[in-house]
Amino acid sequence: MLLEGKIAVVTGGASGIGAAIARLFVVEGAKIVIGDLAESGAELAAELAAGGFEAAFQRVDVTDEAEVAALMQVAVARFGRLDILVANAGIPERKSPIHELDLADWRRVIDVDLTGVALCNKFAAGAMLATGGGAIVNMASILAHVGQENSNAYSAAKAAVVNLTRSVALTYAQRGIRANCVSPGYVDTPLLAKLPEATREAMLVRQPVGRLARPDEIAEVVAFLASDKASIITGACINADGGYTAI
Repeated sequence: MLLEGKIAVVTGGASGIGAAIARLFVVEGAKIVIGDLAESGAELAAELAAGGFEAAFQRVDVTDEAEVAALMQVAVARFGRLDILVANAGIPERKSPIHELDLADWRRVIDVDLTGVALCNKFAAGAMLATGGGAIVNMASILAHVGQENSNAYSAAKAAVVNLTRSVALTYAQRGIRANCVSPGYVDTPLLAKLPEATREAMLVRQPVGRLARPDEIAEVVAFLASDKASIITGACINADGGYTAI
């Protein structure tokens, strides 16, 4: 198994891409702690445990330093160490032209999508250093690499995550910690399913492969980067976008 014996924390693991990552990780042999604000994360952990896998849930607000520290401590206390962090928690923004920017919304998105990732990296790296290293996978977006009208905080945060990842990778390259990120394109999650059909059709037009990604396809990329199979890869950002950024 790709992640046999590994201990992982997955933030934003209650639904969507995060839940797909959690499900794949346990199948690949990892023991996981799901971190999320949504209590449905507890239901997912219970479901996985009922299936014979080792999974736990810890409620966490990734903008709260003490709660992020506690999340990593739960993994270490329960399973003995931390090998993998997937910093997946994120929120969308209220899109608007920049001259109509809502500062409160800007701060909320930056706090979750950038500062939250930084805090998770901070406390995960500390835990990993104590046991000889590990792998960090941060979740970016195609909007880290291409522009989109009326996207302000989200695009800024995700672009910053890419360069944060590079800095973390260089900082710990000789200390046993790898850091990479994944930039998904449009993914067929329940959130996208709620969009108007015209909006979904517009997304498909921009997809060279002619379809949206599935959450499990993004999870496969994350699992590879988190595994020892990717031992020489650090500081990279993989665009899992069906060719969107190749246009």
